[in-house]
Amino acid sequence: MSHPSTEKPGGPEETGPFGLSLDAALAADATERLDAVETLLLDCVRGEDPLLTDASKHLLEAGGKRFRPMLVLLASHFGDPSAPGIVPAAVVVELTHLGTLYHDDVMDEATVRRGQPSANLRWTNTVAILTGDYLFARASDLLADLGPDAVRIQARAFGRLVRGQIQETVGPAPGADQLEHYLQVVADKTGSLIAVSGHFGALLAGAPPEVVRTVTSACEKIGIAFQLSDDILDIASETEESGKTPGTDLREGIRTLPVHHVFGGVGSGPDDARLRELLVQDLTDDALHGEALALLRAHPAMDRARADLRRWAEDARRELLTLPAIPARDALTHLCDYVVSRTG
Repeated sequence: MSHPSTEKPGGPEETGPFGLSLDAALAADATERLDAVETLLLDCVRGEDPLLTDASKHLLEAGGKRFRPMLVLLASHFGDPSAPGIVPAAVVVELTHLGTLYHDDVMDEATVRRGQPSANLRWTNTVAILTGDYLFARASDLLADLGPDAVRIQARAFGRLVRGQIQETVGPAPGADQLEHYLQVVADKTGSLIAVSGHFGALLAGAPPEVVRTVTSACEKIGIAFQLSDDILDIASETEESGKTPGTDLREGIRTLPVHHVFGGVGSGPDDARLRELLVQDLTDDALHGEALALLRAHPAMDRARADLRRWAEDARRELLTLPAIPARDALTHLCDYVVSRTG
């Protein structure tokens, strides 16, 4: 295996997933191995029971960015990217992510996921829950071959996922800082599994321990930044760029980063009192929802949220820049740019 630092940047570049500028060789490798990930994903969800197979393939075939597998593959270039556990690890994180989506849709009583009827709507809540459990089981089966360290990493991340969901469900304790509570939920629900993606890629490729730690930490920050950018897009976008109808969080009464800044005292304009009044009401009414969305889009809380996003992305970039200067590092730093730029 060659030392990671011998893999020099500077070759021709191609545009890859998420608009990343990838070294041509890295892009070719990522494409080839993402194809291998997709093949193994489909193999994992095929079973003897037709209903379970159909339900398991439902979200898989509906698409998805494969963001987490891509991070596994990029992180592996800090060691030996051809190590045998890399593709299975990428499949493990994606199966785990998909399993959480089935459960989330039941808890949220969702009707649409990735432009398709949600599994709980198409079948039943029970089928959706059991399908999520099945995907977790399939992920565990693959995970067992990756060794006890990988099992422990995944188990701890899964514990964080569950903790984050519970914290989001019950809300902050009386007197607790609501913004701090929200950011912890984001770190646990979103950042944890994205951190595992980087952790698995670097660890299973045999990267040095300090590199593994840095990649893991930077990927968690990227994950948090992605969720914050989704929060901003849900309000600011005039289209369904975030994957859902703009203002969905407002309509459902979910307090995301900009709303927390409104209640945290950002801004003192003439419309602030009216906006706060609206944000504690039932916004399923189209007229009230439209008014609240318009006021929030124009509120200084949006600028504060964008500043927070830039800070998380910049923190991730600073950590990444301490890593060996290879094309995979460049791709990851470009990802930090993408997270910020997608919100305008």
